[in-house]
Amino acid sequence: MAKRSSFLFKAVFILLGACSFGQTPVLAKEVVIGVFAYQGERESTADWSPVLSYLNGALPTYQFRLANFDAGGLRAAIAQQRVDMVITNPGYYVAMEYEFGLSRIATLTSPQALSPAKAIGSVVIVRADRSDLKALSDLSGKRLAAVAPQAFGGYLVVARELLRQGIDPESDLKEIRFMGLPMTQIIAAVQSGAVDAGVIRTCLAEQLAHQGALRMADFRVLSPRHEDGFECALSTPLYPDWPIAVTRTTDHKLAKRVARALLAMPDTPGGLSWSVPADYQPVHELYRTLRMEPYAFLRENTPKALLHRFWPWLLGFLLVLVAWAIHTFRVDKLVLRRTAQLRESLNAREAAEARMRGHQEQMEHLSRLSILGELSSNLAHEINQPLTTIGNYARSVLRRQADGRLSPEAVLEACTEIDNEAQRASGIVRRIRHFARKRPAVREPVDVAQLAAEARRLLLGMLMHPPAILIEDVTGTGCDVLADGPQIQQVLLNLLKNAIDAGRDLPTERQGIFLRIESVENRQLVHVIDQGCGLTPDDLSHLFEPFFTTKPDGLGLGLPICKTIIEAHGGRLWAEMNPQGPGMCFSFSLPCHVTPA
Repeated sequence: MAKRSSFLFKAVFILLGACSFGQTPVLAKEVVIGVFAYQGERESTADWSPVLSYLNGALPTYQFRLANFDAGGLRAAIAQQRVDMVITNPGYYVAMEYEFGLSRIATLTSPQALSPAKAIGSVVIVRADRSDLKALSDLSGKRLAAVAPQAFGGYLVVARELLRQGIDPESDLKEIRFMGLPMTQIIAAVQSGAVDAGVIRTCLAEQLAHQGALRMADFRVLSPRHEDGFECALSTPLYPDWPIAVTRTTDHKLAKRVARALLAMPDTPGGLSWSVPADYQPVHELYRTLRMEPYAFLRENTPKALLHRFWPWLLGFLLVLVAWAIHTFRVDKLVLRRTAQLRESLNAREAAEARMRGHQEQMEHLSRLSILGELSSNLAHEINQPLTTIGNYARSVLRRQADGRLSPEAVLEACTEIDNEAQRASGIVRRIRHFARKRPAVREPVDVAQLAAEARRLLLGMLMHPPAILIEDVTGTGCDVLADGPQIQQVLLNLLKNAIDAGRDLPTERQGIFLRIESVENRQLVHVIDQGCGLTPDDLSHLFEPFFTTKPDGLGLGLPICKTIIEAHGGRLWAEMNPQGPGMCFSFSLPCHVTPA
């Protein structure tokens, strides 16, 4: 009782002290982030504390707090609305997205990953002396060690690859021994011969070898795969990294602010950062193939499952025809019901994809209008020139008419010049309307050099004092590009506009721009080279991040949109310092399209 009185006294004293200084304490709103702590609470806190500290510093009006859960605890916390945001692996996210309506706002970028969309995979290892095991298909009738039945990178990714090889893990393997964490005990079981093969996450073997805890020569990888730029052993495709998602009840303004903060967050000491939400459709496909939640209902409609569940009815079919008819009717009803549910789910997904494509087209359209807006003053001057010329010739005809000096030759000259200037103004307006119009994306064979020439002509027609733009095409023949022409022209125009801005305040001899088009290893490369002041290494590292800009009045969306367009065409966009002198070199590549014979 004495302790309680002392506490109340101190609380009153603190409140009175705050009032005496004329200040009212402001309590930050608490935001709880639920984390799937698969390695335990201590490891989870150590991994995610840098993200928590950053959010608390970036958004001081909120107090972010971590809450660590196992898989069941995290599901219960979401159902009871005890968390506002969720960080979990891609497998649990897909399941809980369907059950609780989670919405991802960002995807983790790991230092060893190729990209946020290609980060998590598995490797199946065997002892080096097992010459009878070379591929995943050789595991039929063998013993396999894994982490747990629901472990995404520790079992499910490999289970899908086994199904692709024609092996059902539940029936074709002699034994699946689930050993839990840490994964080092799986490696020990393989080495001792307790199991024939083991499933571990990618890069774990390399990390242990680097620490001196493992000899890579003692093991061999089954069905090794190669991903360009990925340095670790791999037996499966790579899947998206962990997402951070908000619940149905999370305030959308908070979600927007957190998304912006995470996209701007620098790398943590461990090399982690955040990117725009990745496409988790490959994870959906994996769960659909394995017929696991949220696609567990597909198990009910397989012949093997029906035989297992309804064998009494099949026996009854041999004895009583009526019982068989009732059973058949019941199964038909279930099939119709489940098919309708699946159709609704697919329709909803297609509608969501259509909305996403519409938003992307809207963003690209706004980007084109932004470029025209920046050049509006020069555009007005350029159109005003032919209009002024037309007016001068018209007034000249009127004066000659008034003075009686109007000859057929003067009328012909004036009308010819008026027609030429009118066609010039019409050409400027036509090119601008063609560039700015909103249209659906259509991919067809295009000539990149011709698109570059049109982009140069459009810029030269809108600028008052345009710099020299030299185009060099050394592609030759045999490399056609299948692309959406206006989108690629938008990328070229954006890069050329940036190059012009880079040399705007420099001497005339450094304002020139060089555009080179070439073919290298079945890809067409385009380089836009300026002679400006270049960028610092720090600016170069953030160049393609949304909302990052080096221009005082820039939005920071042009280059990210260009990067999205090029990657959607199967290419790559990058920037580097000009190797030939001052300035920058922006380059992008597009795959060559082989026309069928």
